[in-house]
Parts: sequence; structure tokens; C-alpha cells
Amino acid sequence: MTTSVTLPKMGESVVEGTIIRWLKQEGEYVKEDEPLVEISTDKIDTELPSPASGVVTKILAGQDETVEVGAEIAVIDESASEGEKASAPTPEAPEKEEKPEKEEAPAKEEKKAEAPKEEAKETPKAEEKPPAPEPKPEPPAETKQAPPAPAAEQPSDGGALSPLVRKLARERGVDLASIRGTGAGGRVTKEDVMAAADGGAKAPQRVASPGPSRAQEVPVSSFTVPAAAHEDVPFTRVRKAIAEHMTRSLHTAAQLTNVIEVDMTRVAALRARAKDSFKGSEGFSLTFMPFIASAVVEALRVLPEFNAHILEDAATARLYKEVNLGVAVGRDEGLIVPVVHGADGMNLIGLARAINDIGTRARAKGGLKPDDVVGGTFSITNYGSFGGLIDTPIISMPQVAILGVGAIVKRPMVLEIDGADAVAIRQMMFLSLTYDHRWIDGHKAAQFNGRLKAILEEAEYAHELGIDI
Repeated sequence: MTTSVTLPKMGESVVEGTIIRWLKQEGEYVKEDEPLVEISTDKIDTELPSPASGVVTKILAGQDETVEVGAEIAVIDESASEGEKASAPTPEAPEKEEKPEKEEAPAKEEKKAEAPKEEAKETPKAEEKPPAPEPKPEPPAETKQAPPAPAAEQPSDGGALSPLVRKLARERGVDLASIRGTGAGGRVTKEDVMAAADGGAKAPQRVASPGPSRAQEVPVSSFTVPAAAHEDVPFTRVRKAIAEHMTRSLHTAAQLTNVIEVDMTRVAALRARAKDSFKGSEGFSLTFMPFIASAVVEALRVLPEFNAHILEDAATARLYKEVNLGVAVGRDEGLIVPVVHGADGMNLIGLARAINDIGTRARAKGGLKPDDVVGGTFSITNYGSFGGLIDTPIISMPQVAILGVGAIVKRPMVLEIDGADAVAIRQMMFLSLTYDHRWIDGHKAAQFNGRLKAILEEAEYAHELGIDI
């Protein structure tokens, strides 16, 4: 029985995908849910897991080829077993003839064993050459010494982890860095995760969110200064998609930005009191973003016209009941905005977990699933983590607004205490709300920012953090 592998629908607006590379070649065996191919869309790069176990008999879309959603890209023979990798063309009597074939192959191929090994990587269809591991009985000492070096690095290769493996590890509290993968190329499989969960390889301390000191870090570029007078750098697929989306947004929406200053002193004090116990229980740092996200959700309940899309006819706005909060994540390969779905149903701790989760996965190669980057109804971008004070963020179409978060800095402020003016050091932050004037008027934008300011300055989060006041 054969199974057709098709390019799945990977988001509302995604109609095609580009093959980055095949993780399995023709004639190789693949397990169900094991990563089969890396695909790039205008949203994300991701790994497509195999829909079935069997031998890959046909690859119908080559590297760098762009195919439409629903197109067939490979065929898997489910009737073939794992031992048949080298003899996929004759799957009818594999088990009876498996041993004779393996004994004859080395005799016929012994003289060619050196050269074909390198050719097999370039010509995956040469199915009679893969049994290279068995014709090498002579140097057993080298064979035993070779594995330890790569094995230590395999578990930390985030790009080799499928979304299913990551999900299982998160659900069962398994530290992926502690697992030695048994899959092809040292990949961690779902069986490895399940075994580790049963064996107790757990990690309460998973990921530490970057602290405020990021603003003082020396920036690192993925580019180098040209050796010649200049160098032309073609846009990557991700950069092309960002350029198209941002340009279309600016050319379509009537964008304005409203800026307001917020006193974050109370929030900062609560966070300082709770951060150690929070990290001890959750395994990651408590940042300011969950507080801001919580305030945004509350403000969207008061002014629901901001939780909306403008439809393609440019004459209809669609208001949403659920708040799906996009949180921008900066990466060397390009900005991405994964979505916290159902943010309105989460408390402060739930938002902290969700934001940490999507941020961590966004920075890991293949960490996001297609559903993670679609359906956003309102977005937040935090340039303050790099020291920025004020910016004018661009709306992520078809949303109608985006909130920019500036750095929190200590400044002397004039306060009124008991009817008299006084100067005090306060922790201040600017919020920049870009909105689509086709749907939102300026006074509504000011009201939205004003509501955010009131919520954050009141800072009624002690009960959610388990703090006694």
C-alpha cells in the first residue's frame, strides 16, 4: 500500500511552499511522524512529518522547487519494512530473502565499497549501494570510537526536532538536551521522549528569558563588511515575504501612531518581589511582557473595535470575540509574529507561559507550527528589550492596530503628594499605538492608550502572583 505525501494547508493565506531540503531520500525508510522534508512558506520555515511509516519510493518535488498547497510531493510504500532500505524495488518477498541479499551484497560490492559511499549522498536513487555499514567488519575499534563525539552534540540540535517531539517534551516535562536521539542522524524521536519521560529525564529549568541587560549587549550581525567596494545580497524567502507584507500594509492602511507615557514603578516592584519564586516554579524569568499583554486584553474588552480585521472589500470591519495576541519576535533570519490564541482566557501566569513558549519556539529552527502564526487579532512588538524608547510600528494586516513597547527607564518625575509637588525617581515607559485611521479615529486611540496606562499604573496583579500586600 502506498501513501501520497501532499503539501498541507499551512495557514489561512498560505497557498504555496518551497522545498528547502529532503531529510529522507528515495529508497530510505521513514517512520510515521519522523521529519521528512523542510518547507518554507511566506510565514515560517517548518519540518513536515511523515504521514506514514515505510520506504520513500518517489520524490516528486526537488530542492528549491515551489509547489502549491495540496500538490503531491512524495510517495511512501507502507508495505516495505525498515530492513528493506537497500532493496526497495523488490518489496514482495523482503523477509525471506533479506539475509541472502545482505550476504551477497558485500561480495559483489566489496571492491566498490570506498567510492560508492560518497556517491550515494549525491545519487540517492542508487539503492544497491546503501549497505555500507555492514561491509566494514575489519576496523571495529574505529567504529566504536566514532559515535561518542557526534552523540554529545546531537541532542542540542534544535533543527532536528519535529513539532510533535517538542510538544511531547513540553507536555511531559522532558529535557530534550539530555536525550541521545536514536533516529536517523541522531534525531530525537517521540519514542525517545516517551522513554525519557518514563525514566525521569526531566528539566524544571528549561529556558531563561533574556533579561533587561540585552540593551547593553554588543550586537552581532549575520553579515560581514564587503571585501570589495560593495556586495549585492539577494533577499531570502523570509525577507521577501516581510518586505511584501510591510509595503502592502503601508500602501493600504491609513496609519497613525499615538504615544503615551506610563509609570511602571508598581509593576516593577511586584515583579521584583515575585521573580525569584516565579522562576523557581516555572523555570523561566518573569518579564514585563505578560503584564502588558494582560492590560491589552483588558483594554480590548472595553474597546473591542481594536480587536478586529478590515476585510478585503476595505468597507467592512470584522470584530472578534476571542483575543488572539500576536507577539513579535526578532530573529536574524527575519521578524516573525507568532500568536497566543485565546489570550482573553488566560490569567497573568498563563500569559507568561504562552509568551515564553512561542518566543522560545520562534527562535528555534522549525519550532513553530503553521497554526502558530495565523489568526492574530491584535499585535504587540517590544523594541524596548533592546533599549528603544519610541518607535512607530507597522500594522500587521488585516489587523487594525499594533502596540509598540518601549524600554523601562528610571527618570525624575514631578508627582503631587498631599497637594504639593514633589520630585521622585520613577520607572517610566512609552507605549506607541499604531492604528488604521480608516477604522479607528484618533480620540479612540488616545482612549485605548489611556486605558492601558490606567491598568498598568494601578497594577492590581498581586493576587495573581500570590503576593500579600
